[in-house]
Amino acid sequence: MTIPPASGIDLFADEVVLDPYPVYAGLREQGSVVHLPKNDVYVLTRYDAIRGVLADWESFSSTSIGFNPTVNEALTGTSLASDPPTHTQLRATLTENLSPRALRGLKGQIEAKADAAVAELVEKGSFEAIDALARAFPLEVVADLIGFTGHVRDNMLRWGQAAMQVIGPMNQRTAESFPIAGELYGWCSQVRSADLAEGSVGRGIFDAEARGAIPPNTAGHIIHQYLGAGVDTTVSALGNIVALFGTHPDQLELVREDPSLVPAAFNEVLRFWTPVHAWGRRATKNVDIDGIAVPAGAQIAILFGAGNRDPRHYQDPDAFLVKRNPIDHLSFGYGPHGCAGQGLARLEAHAVIEALSRRVKRLVVGPAVRVPSNITRSIEELPVLEVIPA
Repeated sequence: MTIPPASGIDLFADEVVLDPYPVYAGLREQGSVVHLPKNDVYVLTRYDAIRGVLADWESFSSTSIGFNPTVNEALTGTSLASDPPTHTQLRATLTENLSPRALRGLKGQIEAKADAAVAELVEKGSFEAIDALARAFPLEVVADLIGFTGHVRDNMLRWGQAAMQVIGPMNQRTAESFPIAGELYGWCSQVRSADLAEGSVGRGIFDAEARGAIPPNTAGHIIHQYLGAGVDTTVSALGNIVALFGTHPDQLELVREDPSLVPAAFNEVLRFWTPVHAWGRRATKNVDIDGIAVPAGAQIAILFGAGNRDPRHYQDPDAFLVKRNPIDHLSFGYGPHGCAGQGLARLEAHAVIEALSRRVKRLVVGPAVRVPSNITRSIEELPVLEVIPA
């Protein structure tokens, strides 16, 4: 085994998180594993190495998904930051309401919401896509699903954004977000079944706790994951859909001509612009990744976006092609910690793509505005200057 190559890159610098793909390409050429002394992390850059690490929970623990000790301590005992067997038990309750069977009943309702939202925006002729669609739609879906009411519903966006931001290193963005993430954590620690709407998934999680299916006092942790891990990433993906179809009208036209391409189009959106910048693991022992030695205790940073553009795995990876259908993309993770909410995310995104492709011939978009963010790479503002209806 050889020692890993090193780079002076700061993975969380503003210019990197705003446009990471040139940096990813450079790191990928250095090796599957590159040491970044500025962040004290070992980044994984190539598709096969990333997938292998995600599958091996015994060598790469999820108890260190964050890049500062405070957030890892706060997440102790959650499904997101635990390993089997604890993770297995918690995840079973989390996914019980996110299985294809459970979501089947929501499909028509979500499609109707998406169609109504897109129809209203097409009628307007121009709009700001992030607030009007990418944020509004998933916030309503998740709020209804979990049974959020009142001030919780009003705070979902800022809480969800902060919950992702604090997973980064202890920089200014993290420090400013901790008090907001603390509001979410505090509410989830005190929430009770009666605080959630009748018949909601949130109440179902408390029912599971009451019958002993999950350990006592863990229902709130599971609800935290729905909001903390699920909202901000879905907002990112929906914003990317509008931006990419606006800048690649030929690809929107392909979906218009063949609606069966809707799932393939979403897979390509996720591959091309990955919502999550970096995610952590901790090496539990000395390990060998592609012949490179990684020491026990090392903090790993998984670069999903670098793996999704790896030319060793995808031909012409820097092109956005809806017919590619990269069903094996890394944006939902892989292995035991593969995204628990991916079924819901697909349902929402497919509904939006289907409505856009049916109602819109062309979207004329202005420049996308991005702001630096530690973990979720998303568009802050996206003006749709003109809608040419179908």
